[in-house]
Amino acid sequence: MKKLVALALSLVMMFSLVACGGGKDDEGEKVKITLLSYSAQEAATNILRDQLVKAGFDVTTNIQPDYSSMTTVEESGEWDIVMSGWTTVTGNPDYATRDIYASYGEYNGGGINDEKVDELIDKAAGETPAQYVATYTELENYLVTEKAYTLPLYASRGIRVVNDDVVDINTVKNPQSRSAFWENYSYVDASQNETRTLMMYNTMALTSLDPIQANDGSINQLSSNINIRIINMTEDDQIESDGSLSLNYAIAEGNQAFYFILRDDVFFSKVVDKHVQATDILVGGEDVVYSLTRAANQKSVASHKTYNLHNHMSNISVVTDMNELNTVKDSDTGATILETLSKDLATPVSTLVAADADVNNAAGAYQVVKVETGTAFPQVLYYLAHQSAGIVNKEQCEAYNSKFTVEEYDPNTHVCYGDPQAVKSGENMLYLSGPYALVEYTDYEIKFERNPGYMAGTEYAPKIANVGMKFYKDSTSAGLGFRNGEIDIMDSCNTNDVATFEKEGYHVFNYVRHATTYCEFNMAEGKPMADVNLRKAVMYAVNQEDYITYNSGLVGKLYSSFSTLIDTGNELKFDLEKSAEYLQKYLDAQK
Repeated sequence: MKKLVALALSLVMMFSLVACGGGKDDEGEKVKITLLSYSAQEAATNILRDQLVKAGFDVTTNIQPDYSSMTTVEESGEWDIVMSGWTTVTGNPDYATRDIYASYGEYNGGGINDEKVDELIDKAAGETPAQYVATYTELENYLVTEKAYTLPLYASRGIRVVNDDVVDINTVKNPQSRSAFWENYSYVDASQNETRTLMMYNTMALTSLDPIQANDGSINQLSSNINIRIINMTEDDQIESDGSLSLNYAIAEGNQAFYFILRDDVFFSKVVDKHVQATDILVGGEDVVYSLTRAANQKSVASHKTYNLHNHMSNISVVTDMNELNTVKDSDTGATILETLSKDLATPVSTLVAADADVNNAAGAYQVVKVETGTAFPQVLYYLAHQSAGIVNKEQCEAYNSKFTVEEYDPNTHVCYGDPQAVKSGENMLYLSGPYALVEYTDYEIKFERNPGYMAGTEYAPKIANVGMKFYKDSTSAGLGFRNGEIDIMDSCNTNDVATFEKEGYHVFNYVRHATTYCEFNMAEGKPMADVNLRKAVMYAVNQEDYITYNSGLVGKLYSSFSTLIDTGNELKFDLEKSAEYLQKYLDAQK
């Protein structure tokens, strides 16, 4: 009976396609689509290709060998649909929308330029979680249902595979949003922490080692571990000071001023002859003000990839007026800011100092940094926990970037701070504030060494001395390397390999992760996908169950990049009849 029903449904779908021309124009040619992707997304690309072919499209796939090559083709505009992905590594919905969908978004590759989208994103940004669910639902209804500006495919869970004969799984944390933090890792045989290199993997060439100049899968995890931030997130996306540069933080009444009292046991590291070397340079308020001010300035670097995360900050300063801390009230408790910042300090605050050289927490001399936003924007804390808010050394950064203006910058002749090609060639200019220092970068691997000046003697001091990342073409190749003992931790793997890894005795963590896979449409003027009917024809041809089945049920349905954060009730319905209907509307409009 089930086979007969399926046959009947297939005939209905076939009749529908034939009745409207099967996706062909008057000359009998099918609508052509160029689908761009790269090797790590090949399986999902092939599924989408097959779905679109079944819907009557003539699909050509262009699968590049790596992410960098794909972006080069993407910039050329020679594509119609490009595979993309977004992981909300800050735990807040503004991050899952602004850079992707806003007209000015750095990762708005499809060309969405809609005032209503921008207005709804800004409206939600100023609302509390209790309020913004309705606004984000309205945004999703307009963005996807009405305009089909994006093509949702599936949401992924986090999967981390660990060789638990080597790595102590009790030291492995699996945060929902923030990148894995390496300082906690330890070996089963802790005596190996000083001698054995912990190996992981990467599939992409590094785009930039300047925190504000990159925001992609090639850089996020390693940048989070080489640059400290003034605030952190817990595994379940709660804001915390633990493990960050601040001992405590406070939000002032009105939600426009945010205070951070800094610790004084974090020092920059540098690299000499491909090995880490300690410095006596404190990671203090001066560098915090410099780093966050440049993050909030769109013109601070030639390619500012994270400006939209930080443009809400209007002023960053070091507070020296004790009266201010004794007068301004905490937004949550009504206590003074000083009372909130003083919680559990080993030594009470006796004086506030501006200069890093005058800091001495043990003697009661502290630095307090204040971040102000132009409007009420409590979501700023999530952005301050992002890798792009990593603290860099002002003197070292300026030593490179002050040699030319932003307007003069030419990547073919100038070396800016964090230039990965310069680091690869041996010019390692990095002064790093995080638990690890990147000491060497080659075509084959990246090497890191423990920063000796990072919270020494505390629970946050990194346990393993040496960490490495090997380059593999994709997670399948990495899986082979994992089995061969070349790597110890896989921070992602093919979902259909999970059961095999478990049978082989490896420990697999399966956890909540706000990772999404979707496609962007090339909506540039004159391109076919600028037509909403064609976009809807593509959207209704997608059956998300195919992705769920292929991934052994370890991925879920998706409607937008913020579906994993907010339940709007929306769900993409696979419907070949609707696909054919919208395709015919598109063809009719071309006559």
